[in-house]
Amino acid sequence: MTTRDERLGKLAIELGFDLSEPIKAGGKYTPVLVDENVAYIAGQIPRIGDVVRFVGIVGESVSLDEARQAAATSTVRALTLAKGALGSLDAISAVPRITVFVRSAADFTMQSEVADGASDALYSVLGEVGVHTRTSVGVLQLPKGASVEVDFIFKVKSLRGA
Repeated sequence: MTTRDERLGKLAIELGFDLSEPIKAGGKYTPVLVDENVAYIAGQIPRIGDVVRFVGIVGESVSLDEARQAAATSTVRALTLAKGALGSLDAISAVPRITVFVRSAADFTMQSEVADGASDALYSVLGEVGVHTRTSVGVLQLPKGASVEVDFIFKVKSLRGA
């Protein structure tokens, strides 16, 4: 049986994401904040290295399938940040909530189908622990022109040796 960390590695390879590259913050904030037994992950866009993938408007220049990949890539980034802060994804005991922002065309109404990309990624890595509530909303613009941004709240069992 594979571990959560191994499943993250497999999904990262499938999405072309290099787990050895550091994830850069795009401003004056922390990408991860752990407060007792909760880890908050700042909104993640589908950036791989210095390149934002799937730039554009979902329903116009970005297809539903591409937007789902963008949501999955954003989830891999978030899980990578969580693993770095917690030592292992085994420290995650629940995913109370995610929020998926979709840069949507005026007539695009499939935000929840885009969000399935993030949900599927969580389930594939965390299994039943990845069950979560979520909100998906259409927005006019996202940082760097990204098509999708996702933020996460993880419940944490314990920190490294704590």
